[in-house]
Amino acid sequence: MSAELIRFYLTHYGAIAVFTIVFLEYLNLPGFPAGIIMPLAGIWARGGGLSLPFTLILCLFAGLAGSWIMYWVSRLAGNWLLPKIYNRWPKQKDLIEEKCQLLRDKGAVGVFVSKLIPMVRTLICIPAGVIKMNFWKYTLASAAGVFLWNLVLIGAGYFVGDAVLNFIA
Repeated sequence: MSAELIRFYLTHYGAIAVFTIVFLEYLNLPGFPAGIIMPLAGIWARGGGLSLPFTLILCLFAGLAGSWIMYWVSRLAGNWLLPKIYNRWPKQKDLIEEKCQLLRDKGAVGVFVSKLIPMVRTLICIPAGVIKMNFWKYTLASAAGVFLWNLVLIGAGYFVGDAVLNFIA
């Protein structure tokens, strides 16, 4: 998804577009990279589209909603899905098992740290659901990690985005 297309949706659909795009990104759908989405949301907030605090809260709830869906799907169907995933992508078995063990060992701290690592941050909900991690601990750790991640990227767009866009133009 291009930056221009995201900007179009932000301009025409506002907070609904921000929520939907961030939500879909946290559902691990391809084409929704946070490196583009979050800074553009910050730029848009800077331009008066939404306030910065509202944008941060909106993106937090969108990220949590997407993470919760992935967590619950994994929790309810993970033991049924994992053998299918292992058969389809055998090279992923070690990585998935490693992340499950990480969460067994580190718990909520493992979720928090994982939410700060690109690619891992949207996938950590799967092993958390599979091992049936306490939902509230998962939610608190996810919220903290999602908020910090979003703060950095949205804040970058908010505070630096206009200068970068003016420099490029």
